[in-house]
Amino acid sequence: MKKCLVAVLSLAVYCASIASVPAADISGKAQVETYAKLVYANYQDAYADAKKLQKAVDALLANPNDATLKAAKDAWLASRNSYGQTEAFRFYEGPIDFVSQDKKEEGPEGRLNAWPLNEAYIDYVQGNPKSGIIQDEKIKISEAVLKEKNQADDEANVSTGYHAIEFLLWGQDLSADGPGNRPSSDYAKGDKIKERRREYLKAVTDILVEDLDFLVTSWEPNKDNYAKKFIAADPKESLGKIMTGLATLSGFELSSERMATALDSGDQEDEHSCFSDNTHNDFIYNAEGIENVYTGHYGSVKGAGIDALLAAKDKALADKLTAQIAETKKLIASLPVPIDTKVLASPKDSEGRKKMEAAVVSLQKEADLLKQAGRVLGVKADIVSE
Repeated sequence: MKKCLVAVLSLAVYCASIASVPAADISGKAQVETYAKLVYANYQDAYADAKKLQKAVDALLANPNDATLKAAKDAWLASRNSYGQTEAFRFYEGPIDFVSQDKKEEGPEGRLNAWPLNEAYIDYVQGNPKSGIIQDEKIKISEAVLKEKNQADDEANVSTGYHAIEFLLWGQDLSADGPGNRPSSDYAKGDKIKERRREYLKAVTDILVEDLDFLVTSWEPNKDNYAKKFIAADPKESLGKIMTGLATLSGFELSSERMATALDSGDQEDEHSCFSDNTHNDFIYNAEGIENVYTGHYGSVKGAGIDALLAAKDKALADKLTAQIAETKKLIASLPVPIDTKVLASPKDSEGRKKMEAAVVSLQKEADLLKQAGRVLGVKADIVSE
């Protein structure tokens, strides 16, 4: 009789423990809510770093010299680390890259991070001292004009964003073993063309800050905005968007567009941050952005991750994906720098090329596992090619 009673009590305790598990833990709602918090926190950091860049640019323009130019460069480099991680939030027509045909509007991604960049579209280049918007006095320099000019007739004719600012700070990379070396005298006061360059740098930096402010506002908690709709939607729909973003960054944007294309061409122009030689950090922080979302951890945000949700359904797959993400990060961290000379310009069988090829393969495996994870979770995790 005692054994029966113990069995009944044990069953009751077990049933009670199952009933106490919130529905969100198995629906994916907790992961969606964590994601929204994480996105907001990451965009807040990107915005704060852009404001620091804006302050450094203002200081450069107020007193152009080697020290203020270096400070602006350092601020740009720092701002790329936080923004790089936000690229995991793309590819599902969220605030960053939506397209509204009716309203003829689109998200600011193309203004923020478009590349490769035709330097001659903006300013002088080697062999053509009169090229670019800055040199053409018929073109008014303003935020509105620079937005209108961005990729207006060719996707390489980039006039705004991080890489436009990068070129304005570093100039062309003509060095065999270092980044570009634009002189601070390019921002001296008084000269008509230099004044236009000063106006351009100021305007393009202000646009960057404004666009990041828009993204912060779009994900701000407890507001009638995109984040509210994202959280209120069917968790599977939102989870599918999250997984699509991760799979596309891993399996297309980073592995193919940013790494494989540059490897195939060997051309510095296909390098992501070619003026500053910061491409390796772009890769590192893009990969970190994927891990942040997968684990539900970023800065002070430590919530329900996709890894936990997947482990509850298929622990072996969850462990495999976790290991693959770690392998990708390890391979990317091992890349020799700068990428242009140590990898792209190196012989076909060089150690640098082999390492980057291995990173490409790892990213593609990671994307395949993310798609498998999507199927296990009952959501579509597509790779969206642009």
